[in-house]
Amino acid sequence: MTLGEKVRSLRSVESDLRGLGREMSQQEIATAIQQEVGESFSQSYLSQIESGARPHLTHRTRLLLSRFFKVHPGYLVSDPPGYHTELTSELRAVEGRLDDWLIKGAEQFGGDPALREAIVQLAQHEDSRKCLLLLGTILETPHLVDRLLDALNASAPSTTPPPPGDPLWLQ
Repeated sequence: MTLGEKVRSLRSVESDLRGLGREMSQQEIATAIQQEVGESFSQSYLSQIESGARPHLTHRTRLLLSRFFKVHPGYLVSDPPGYHTELTSELRAVEGRLDDWLIKGAEQFGGDPALREAIVQLAQHEDSRKCLLLLGTILETPHLVDRLLDALNASAPSTTPPPPGDPLWLQ
């Protein structure tokens, strides 16, 4: 993936994260950088980066864009010749698609900040697939969700009594 493709993709993701329902324009990104990071950045420079007319960034620009888009500065380079994402394992590709889907979906829950943050944390976990499989296993065990929540939130008293003879009840 080229630097320009990565920046276009980040612009699209930023639009999704802000819940706009449309892609932010290059000018909107430049304005947001000015307002949120406090440094000037022109729309024409962003256009040159995305079009490939500027295939490399200055150190200052790389740091500025990485701060704004909240990515590692090393991400903002073109991938080396011969690099193909399909060389990664299929499971790694599934993990990436799952994380993208979770991040995009999290924004739909802006009215529930705790839920939104939990989904974002899941997406940022190094093995979000394993986390979801664990959740599925937890859900298969009767009353385990309530017991785990009670154990993790020790300040909240249990509202769900254990079923008779349940050996998994957390004391």
